[in-house]
Amino acid sequence: MPDYSIHDLGDIKLQSGQQLQKAFLAYKTYDTLDAKKSNVIVYTTPFGAQHTDTEWMIGTDMALDPNRYFIISPNMFGNGLSISPSNAPPPHDRGRFPNVTLYDNVVQQQRLLRERFGIERVQLVTGFSMGAQQAFHWGAFFPEMVERIAPICGSAKTSRHNFVFLESVKAALMADPAFRDGWFPDKPERGLRAVARAYAAWAVSQAFYREKLYEKLGFATIEDFLVNAWEVNMLCRDANNMMAMWWSWQHADISANDHYGGDLKNALGAIHARALVMPSATDCYFTVEDNRQEVRHMPNAELRPIPSIWGHRAGNPMQSPEDLKFLNGALRELLAS
Repeated sequence: MPDYSIHDLGDIKLQSGQQLQKAFLAYKTYDTLDAKKSNVIVYTTPFGAQHTDTEWMIGTDMALDPNRYFIISPNMFGNGLSISPSNAPPPHDRGRFPNVTLYDNVVQQQRLLRERFGIERVQLVTGFSMGAQQAFHWGAFFPEMVERIAPICGSAKTSRHNFVFLESVKAALMADPAFRDGWFPDKPERGLRAVARAYAAWAVSQAFYREKLYEKLGFATIEDFLVNAWEVNMLCRDANNMMAMWWSWQHADISANDHYGGDLKNALGAIHARALVMPSATDCYFTVEDNRQEVRHMPNAELRPIPSIWGHRAGNPMQSPEDLKFLNGALRELLAS
């Protein structure tokens, strides 16, 4: 039995103007909404992940404590649980899935909270990587609803450098012979292995390899780490879903809409929620400097880099107790403010 619920959205108009038919959001809730509906935390999902991949941050000994808060984790469009190339009904299945922005995601997540639960206030929106980008969107588009945001290793707008990285992994995947007519009718195993090796260079830092942290994870050599950590994980992914989420990642921008007209400073200035922005000091995707420039224009924000050599993975520290302690403490402090 699935451990999540489905909220039917019907036919929705996307930011592009295209209609996505029979759309739906998969979500999971943790514990109970209080009588005043005042204990809500939205915990967003990152690229390639579903709610089960991030719920280890939820626990009675954690800042995201289900005994205190009603935590709702909406799955991002394209991740295989919410509507995605792999599960969309015709005419939008597989290679016909339309381009979906993070704006589209957050607007429908807000609908979920309002229509299913009658929620009008959110104590915190937090998430890692693309989940952090969604947190920025929540702050920009629902400032009257969101009290706090904590973007972890993510940005309000995808940088040009980050965009180019994503072009490289897309090219590696599309070079597989299984890529035909704009999609993958068969599993592109060769392409997925190539993507895994590219990600292994970017997702952790130079210092991670210099200090041989892969050995502390149980891998005897770099090749062992590449095959048994990265390739094994990537071969479980759906290539068409990845392409859809990469497009959303590349085009993440809180100002790229009719409301803000491309004015990023104005969009950042509209985020009145108390914000704790936490990049990793060694992240190659979402750099401290990118966040520093964004925080300058946010009226109630603090930049607090994670002092880690785990690179981007510092924001998802399942195997790094020091980074977990840092993030958990920061979230406790923010929620107590």
